[in-house]
Amino acid sequence: MKSHPITDRIAENAGKVHLNLTTDQLIDQALTKGEGQLTELGALAADTGEFTGRSPKDKFVVKDANTADSVWWGSVNQPIEEKYFNGLSDKIMNHYEGKELFIRDAYACADPEYRLNIRVVTESAYQNLFAKNLFLRPTEDEANSQDPEWLILAAPSFHADPSVDGTRQHNFTMVNFTKKMILIGGSGYTGEIKKGIFTVLNYILPHERNVLSMHCSANIGAEGDTAVFFGLSGTGKTTLSADPNRKLIGDDEHGWAGNSVFNFEGGCYAKCIDLTEENEPQIWNAIKKGALVENVRFHEGTNRVDFTNTTVTENTRVAYPIDHIDNIAVPSVGTAPTNIFFLTCDAFGVLPPISKLTPGQAGYHFISGYTAKVAGTEAGITDPVATFSACFGEAFLPLHPAKYAEMLGEKMRESDVNVWLVNTGWSGGPFGVGKRMSLKYTRAMITAALEGKLDNVEYTTHPVFGLEVPTSCEGVPSELLDARSTWENKTAYDEKANHLANLFNKNFEKFESGANEEIRNAAPKLQSANS
Repeated sequence: MKSHPITDRIAENAGKVHLNLTTDQLIDQALTKGEGQLTELGALAADTGEFTGRSPKDKFVVKDANTADSVWWGSVNQPIEEKYFNGLSDKIMNHYEGKELFIRDAYACADPEYRLNIRVVTESAYQNLFAKNLFLRPTEDEANSQDPEWLILAAPSFHADPSVDGTRQHNFTMVNFTKKMILIGGSGYTGEIKKGIFTVLNYILPHERNVLSMHCSANIGAEGDTAVFFGLSGTGKTTLSADPNRKLIGDDEHGWAGNSVFNFEGGCYAKCIDLTEENEPQIWNAIKKGALVENVRFHEGTNRVDFTNTTVTENTRVAYPIDHIDNIAVPSVGTAPTNIFFLTCDAFGVLPPISKLTPGQAGYHFISGYTAKVAGTEAGITDPVATFSACFGEAFLPLHPAKYAEMLGEKMRESDVNVWLVNTGWSGGPFGVGKRMSLKYTRAMITAALEGKLDNVEYTTHPVFGLEVPTSCEGVPSELLDARSTWENKTAYDEKANHLANLFNKNFEKFESGANEEIRNAAPKLQSANS
């Protein structure tokens, strides 16, 4: 292990240190320490304790001379003074004294030009296995010689004192861009480790390296063409990027440099609630020896996971190295994208099933990050609920969303990339009236876009959203392509389109001042009743 003043101090005072253990060694340690048990397929099942998901209200960024004028301060990036970070850093290192610890050297970014070396210190073996699975794995020689650039200190059993430590409650995640450290206390949820580094890359790459960081999946075709898929939960991002005819670059976090799209990670962290082999075969088959399943329960009297069980949480997860999937790109790098897909599940039934975006529209819809969820089970509520998450990952953006949107527009022009808005939601009416778009037709539209079969067809312009909508697509009934024509009541469609446009415009108000004119002009235009 290369020397570093902080980890040298930690190792010197620890009771015992395990350095860069193998997968088998980590599983043995986890079982010995009572951190989990094996599933019937050999995966390690562990509980993350009090927290079974991220705690965004307890995430802080140190505000200092380097970040004061660059970070997008607010509810996503809550500022905290450096004195609190320094105090907690010392307290965690004191807390580590005499404890059995696990230290791992890893890195992020599959493109060597942007490699970020990481050292992770954990109290538990299962957390260290997570870091091994999710980050890229150096060779033994590389691990012994690489200089750790960023440190993550994870201490689930350490609780902050809000009255003196500047936190909201006893748990916290704290990022210090100047000292290149992440502190995680009071929570054993491993996603804080993953998203901590994603937050770091979302700052460093766009701000310092002119690389667009993206919360997306990506794959590459036989001809070397790269496709990128953005989408919030429930829009089909994982399903649609898993294509037997294309190799997976990665499923969640990527960078777009001048001529390449590269995976940040070396693994996948997938939701597994209601997982079935039929619906998600890639994830199902990846849950084997070396994988880590979190907060699941077994069928009674067995060690077979009951993926329908929500006793602990609906946010059950599996973390596995990407090579648990067969059809992957090696290394996890592709060319600059030829096609980008923004996936939305529009439960209002307004947006066309596929449309082509200008750079300005791409920036606008990227900032918006829209999808709509069907109403909950509360009596009397039948309307869909609109959800907006800037850049399809607002919770992890240290910079103003307009920065990422403008970079997307610039890279679109440089690469002559096509950007498509794909509605995987409702057609013929909103949820409760219309029908969900057939996956078969959605796949046919995406395939047509990937194969260039939508390049020379006729397009019409959507009157409210200004989207360019193809009038024909191989393998898809033409009447499905015009969303308005699928509605029996055209007046009801027009009213619903204006309603959705209003929601977009209201959401965009908080970003408008930071967006350029091209993006602002791409906002939907409400239609009068006589239009």
